[in-house]
Amino acid sequence: MAELEARLPEMLGLLQRLVETESPSADQAAVNRVAELVKQECSGLGGTIDVHTGTQAGDLIVAKFAPADHPSLHPPYKDTSPLADLGILLLAHMDTVFPLGTLATMPFHEKEGKVYGPGTMDMKGGIVVALAAISAALESGKLRRQVTVLFTSDEETGSLSSRPLIEQLARESALVLVLEPGMPDGSVKTWRKGVGDFNVTVHGLAAHAGGDHEKGRNAIEEMAHQVLAIQKMTDYSKGTTLNVGVIRGGTVINAVPAEAVIQVDLRVMQPGEAERILAELHALKPVLKGTSIEVSGELNRPPMPFDDRMKATFEKASAIAEKAGLKIKASGTGGASDANFVAPLGIPVLDGLGPAGDGAHSEREFIYKDSLVERARLVETLLCEW
Repeated sequence: MAELEARLPEMLGLLQRLVETESPSADQAAVNRVAELVKQECSGLGGTIDVHTGTQAGDLIVAKFAPADHPSLHPPYKDTSPLADLGILLLAHMDTVFPLGTLATMPFHEKEGKVYGPGTMDMKGGIVVALAAISAALESGKLRRQVTVLFTSDEETGSLSSRPLIEQLARESALVLVLEPGMPDGSVKTWRKGVGDFNVTVHGLAAHAGGDHEKGRNAIEEMAHQVLAIQKMTDYSKGTTLNVGVIRGGTVINAVPAEAVIQVDLRVMQPGEAERILAELHALKPVLKGTSIEVSGELNRPPMPFDDRMKATFEKASAIAEKAGLKIKASGTGGASDANFVAPLGIPVLDGLGPAGDGAHSEREFIYKDSLVERARLVETLLCEW
């Protein structure tokens, strides 16, 4: 730990450079500027760099770090499991939700043991932790597996371009560690809800609100019935929630609206719930004669439940951490991450290995400075002992 504590000023310096290189998901050039910083850091650590040029989003960076010798040359390490020769994959994303210019009102700064700035928590702090842990593991000579880090560029917008590579690299790994921020109390994330986005459109019939009111079919009125029906699909006992978050319809006040549209956020915890809700959404029937309903959308990220595999993964990680004098707790969140893509593959995965903090996606976003070192120590330990 003392060695990593000595690296803290260096870690903070890198964090500042990353945060002050703003990188909103939709701006490819901006995200690629962070990618250049990441490539420089990985090259400095002796990593082999592979760039997957982005088309719909920024570039994807794959950095690989090899141990000095093959694991078999380090007795008494004897792992005869099917995963024995596989490496460890770290996942981190370079994009943020903050638009260019946010630094003007939300500058990088430190106050009372907290480090503030756009993307500090989600998740440039995680990038810093990953690189510090890899550096320490390489210098210790205790690294026994190849470590691959995938730095993605579109996590905040659904990982549409990076998902295939995430899944490919995960299948080649014995363990996947996701550097999303830890919970405010430092817990790692062992469960996450799946997330879906849906649009529901109601078609009615336009008419003059004064002269031909009775000839119209009010799409907003019909949508009011559908909003209530959709909200009632929520089942807290199963961890399933639906939220109508956006609604729009009509053109002018004196016309019966011909169309109304809502956007629905779906969160599911249990496998099979997404399919059930999807079937119910497509089975919606209009209440008012002369109207029709159209539903589009899908589950973007499947759920990551705290199942037997996750329990075993956490218990092994906890035992490894305890031997190094570290303690970790398990928790979870209704939000989703790229870990959701890994869980259904049957690959051991742990999320929330980045620094602890709070206020993600807001002007209050921060991390606890001390958690940079704490998390780097934890990740280094897992890389060397898994």
